[in-house]
Amino acid sequence: MSEFDDMNARVIAEFRANAGKVGGNFEGAPMVLLHTIGARTGAERVNPLMYLPDGDRYLIFASKGGADEHPAWYRNIVAHPDIEVEIGDERFAVHAEELKGAERDEKYAKQATLYPGFAEYEKKTSRVIPVIALTRR
Repeated sequence: MSEFDDMNARVIAEFRANAGKVGGNFEGAPMVLLHTIGARTGAERVNPLMYLPDGDRYLIFASKGGADEHPAWYRNIVAHPDIEVEIGDERFAVHAEELKGAERDEKYAKQATLYPGFAEYEKKTSRVIPVIALTRR
């Protein structure tokens, strides 16, 4: 298991033990556990992510810390957009849809204002960081 996988496993365990609350770098941030299906493998994957509430949607950001490639979970969502999430102590089905254009830009700017690390991620990469809306199904 890589150091990154080990960190994710600790965050997931803490999330589940505390009804969606975690400490450390994510203390106080709204967190979701994203359950995706591997685009190539078909295996279930779980990733802890920050989200931005947006009416009846949850917005997630494929920042990968400002890396120049998309995170694996993004490719999984593109291949299989009907997934499940855990928020708090509830698990439910959602449909994932990528936001485009002005709506994407507005929502990313809001997240970057609330959490300045997202502004830094955008500066570090030449790619447009995808914003994904998750809607309960």
